[in-house]
Amino acid sequence: MFAESSEDAKRPIILSVYGKPQAGAPGDVWHFDLDALKAIGTTTVQTTTIWTNGTHEFEGVSLAALLENVSADGSRLIARALNDYSVELPVSDAVEGGALVAFSLDGELMSVRDKGPLWIIYPYDDNPAYAHEVYYSRSIWQLREIQILE
Repeated sequence: MFAESSEDAKRPIILSVYGKPQAGAPGDVWHFDLDALKAIGTTTVQTTTIWTNGTHEFEGVSLAALLENVSADGSRLIARALNDYSVELPVSDAVEGGALVAFSLDGELMSVRDKGPLWIIYPYDDNPAYAHEVYYSRSIWQLREIQILE
């Protein structure tokens, strides 16, 4: 999604997704502001994390819905943070009940100082498989872009 009007141009882009779309899909770069992410459809996850105390409610867009929205066609993703830190995720993490691109923690938008504006989290408490170092290592915060790879 691209900003089209002068009013849209004032909204900050918080996530860029680029790479390999399905054959015939329009474009290969998508830019999302917060409203565009919310328009995909939001979901919430209540879980504990190894980085926070207690159970918290995260709200965001499922990775599955995000990739479907951009017609992603690949098997791997590279997620990059604001400081250029990156992690590789398999597209297979983009399943119902899987990874969440969270923008809200306990009802508040996350600031850069508090792991925002976006943080990939998993429902660690709902599925014991997610309470594992492999998934913790994929839980990148200060997310700014996702690259779709073959």
